[in-house]
Amino acid sequence: MWNEFKTFIMRGNVMDLAIGVIIGAAFGKIVTSLVEDVIMPPIGLLLGKVDFSNLYINLGKGDYSSLAEAQKAGAATLNYGLFINTLINFLIIALVIFLVVKQINRLKRKEEVKEPDTKECKYCLSTIPLRAVKCQNCTADLNDDAVVRQPSE
Repeated sequence: MWNEFKTFIMRGNVMDLAIGVIIGAAFGKIVTSLVEDVIMPPIGLLLGKVDFSNLYINLGKGDYSSLAEAQKAGAATLNYGLFINTLINFLIIALVIFLVVKQINRLKRKEEVKEPDTKECKYCLSTIPLRAVKCQNCTADLNDDAVVRQPSE
């Protein structure tokens, strides 16, 4: 059982997934810092020195000057400012993932496009080299009238 577990863990897919999760967590922290420390302060300044992480609606009684004070008092709050920060984090991460996947797909398409290297004899339908002028199977003359076939995988 131990050997099976070791084999499972050491498979490429599991290791790739583990590395992806670790890099994803680190990337999430970078994006969170980008949003909270770089993007939101100028937006808050433009909107009248608003700190989005401190925007909330008090659902209970009492008056609190900050979200931290309301939470310390145990008041029920609707923290829409934190939600805005989280939403912006998500949008940035989704945009970056979209751009990465789009680039990977573009590179894959370039690799997949290959010139045909064979053609098909129109008489016996056998596959022959592209530059052949005579079919090796039926010996028909192929004056560039054979069907060109795309390379198979």
